[in-house]
Amino acid sequence: MRAATRRDAPGRDEPSPPRHAVVIGASMAGLLTAAVLAEHARVTVVDADVLPEGPEPRRGLPQARHVHVMWSGGARAIEEILPGITDAWTAAGAIRRRLPTDVVTMTAHGWLPRYGEKQFTVSCSRDLLDSVVRARVTALPGVTVLQRSRVRGLEGTAARITGVRVDTPQEAGRLLPADLVVDAGGRGSRSRLWLEDLGAGVVPQAEVDSGLVYATRIFRAPEGAHALGFPIVNVQSDPRVPVPGRTATIVPIENGLWQATLSGTRGGQPTGDPDAFVPFAKDLRDPVVGRLLEGRTPLTDVAVTQGTANRRLYFERTALPDGFFAVGDSVATFNPLYGQGMSVAAKGLLAVRALLRSGGLSRPGFGRAAQRALTPQVAAAWSLATSQDVLYPGATGVRPRPGRGLLDAYVNRLMAGATVEEPLTAAFFEVITMSSAPTAWFRPEVLWRVLRSPSRGTLQGPPLTAAEWAVAGLDAAAGATGPAGGTEGPAGPPREAGPAGRSR
Repeated sequence: MRAATRRDAPGRDEPSPPRHAVVIGASMAGLLTAAVLAEHARVTVVDADVLPEGPEPRRGLPQARHVHVMWSGGARAIEEILPGITDAWTAAGAIRRRLPTDVVTMTAHGWLPRYGEKQFTVSCSRDLLDSVVRARVTALPGVTVLQRSRVRGLEGTAARITGVRVDTPQEAGRLLPADLVVDAGGRGSRSRLWLEDLGAGVVPQAEVDSGLVYATRIFRAPEGAHALGFPIVNVQSDPRVPVPGRTATIVPIENGLWQATLSGTRGGQPTGDPDAFVPFAKDLRDPVVGRLLEGRTPLTDVAVTQGTANRRLYFERTALPDGFFAVGDSVATFNPLYGQGMSVAAKGLLAVRALLRSGGLSRPGFGRAAQRALTPQVAAAWSLATSQDVLYPGATGVRPRPGRGLLDAYVNRLMAGATVEEPLTAAFFEVITMSSAPTAWFRPEVLWRVLRSPSRGTLQGPPLTAAEWAVAGLDAAAGATGPAGGTEGPAGPPREAGPAGRSR
């Protein structure tokens, strides 16, 4: 952090007091915010939890029990903020997975072929992801963490935020003066109410709720699966079919374990019943996840999470007081199925960093400018998530705008093409991994391929290799959906088949 200077008299420069920023919440978004701000200010991160030293669960992050993926778009953004972080993750036990080479996934339109690497994902537990970032950020010069402390409210006026009041273990209502306050408090954020109390106006809100419920269990992987590099296996739902959307995913994580997550929208949710876990997975559009889990040794109980609605707060539409902005889940929460939250925050914070480097915290209206800089990433992810979730039976919230049908038809055609054409598979992953904005799907070379893409040629069954079926203790032909389907190698050609498999 460079010391700022001020000019009090002609020809005389004096050091100005170091600026101070307060970040509410030691979430992934909060930690990355602290790292970005640490170039320009002292930073105090306030969190209600006792933060663990290593990859351990913490009370304030119950969703960490479920599958999390760090898409390549988000990983690259975090790498820019914290150079070397990807290597640090893998050194701690995370696995870098090539996409689509190292994933067996059934989309709404069928199985994706396992072509050579287009993008990547980092697969591990959320606890490991966070612990590596937390260790890096809390070691930065000028960053302090107040643990077991809770922000009571914002200090200031409707024109300017000047700090926060904090209840710490030593003192109730402690004043922390700040030049900038950033809310990274997550779903439980109260800044919307605090701003209203200050007279800053009402922050508009939107919500789309499909009634999604998540259930997760950790299993011991088959002997030899880790050495083989067993892929991520995923069966998605088809939102075009008017039935509850149900999914199942196996992600190989650190320590040779399999993390398996089930999900279901309203009317088709999984439960905490351990005896129902594998049958749920076997009853999807393809039973492969259930078959792979059958007979495996579970190492945990079933963890269930509800309340996963997409929610967005439009802070950028409010006359925000100077010296404040919000980031991460405090701004928008998405259906966890799409794995967008961490990547959205990281990519948005790169835009905030650019603002800081061009004008610093002294820039007039910096908080409002930062909030606007975050908005494009939030808006793109919001559109992708809600356009799918609102289609499920019983979904509530914002309905699609008039004319959306033509756009959805194009995207559906692109996704169908991704099951048979390598360039469209690449285009699909480029956007899904948040490496590019959705506008990348409308580049001329992609548009041309979408319009001429064949409607036939999708794989009949999950494209696991013979070695992968064998290490799982399953027969390739018996494990596939169709006759002998899915026994080609990672770069193997797609099998000829009709339209994508049945839906439930």
